[in-house]
Amino acid sequence: MTRDNVTPDSAIEKAAERLKTAEQTKLACPPVRDLLGDTDLSAAYAVQKMLTRSRIAAGSRVIGRKIGLTSQSVQRQFGVNTPDFGVLFDDMIYGDGEHVPFDRFLKPRVEGEIAFVLGADLPSERTTLVDVLRATEFVLPAIEIVDSRIEGWDIHITDTIADNASGGAFALGTTPYPILGVDLTEVGMVLEHNGQPVSTGAGVACLNSPALAVAWLAREVAARGDHLCAGETILSGALGPMVSVPGPGRYRLDLSGLGHVEITFTGEESVS
Repeated sequence: MTRDNVTPDSAIEKAAERLKTAEQTKLACPPVRDLLGDTDLSAAYAVQKMLTRSRIAAGSRVIGRKIGLTSQSVQRQFGVNTPDFGVLFDDMIYGDGEHVPFDRFLKPRVEGEIAFVLGADLPSERTTLVDVLRATEFVLPAIEIVDSRIEGWDIHITDTIADNASGGAFALGTTPYPILGVDLTEVGMVLEHNGQPVSTGAGVACLNSPALAVAWLAREVAARGDHLCAGETILSGALGPMVSVPGPGRYRLDLSGLGHVEITFTGEESVS
């Protein structure tokens, strides 16, 4: 997919530099929509790609993708009718029971999701639900730690896409589950904070099925000249409402029939 050239390259470079500086200094920056506008999604993905190349050059390795804006209510909030996606790097991943430094993030939030681990490539712009089911080696429960380099989470669609779909980190359960025979639309989700439920939901909230979300991602990535690869981890999107993380504490996700994952934020609450 070629960019429509609505946004000049100089603006894309400035947006990338603004977000890169915010990431490095841990000081939130103004939104980048003053440079990209509100509608040029191709320009926003160009910023994301520029930042991805920078992280790879610095030694990070791409290990998958994440899907955002999978619920209709959040899409309405942003005035769009499509999800978005970002990139997962090897320095973003945590395992079940691990401690996560709170000061790694600016204003973190958490979501409960299903992670797909692919056993085969998904290269086609016409990827189907069946293709996704056949290509999935196993799934894992996942807590996504969403974060924004934008001040006060003041984001529109181009802001979040450029900022790697507001990606922060993620934690995965350690027991893989096959999806054959599992109705992903009916998988129930409970996310707890220090033992108290703070978010509930189900698979149907994620584009009607997390597998349909992954099929959308495969088509979109292919249309932009890339493809999903065997071995990659795909965060398929939230099954319930996003929850703000005010400071250190324990978060546990339980998925009906698909296990659990737990993390503990450590350190001190940010004062920024």
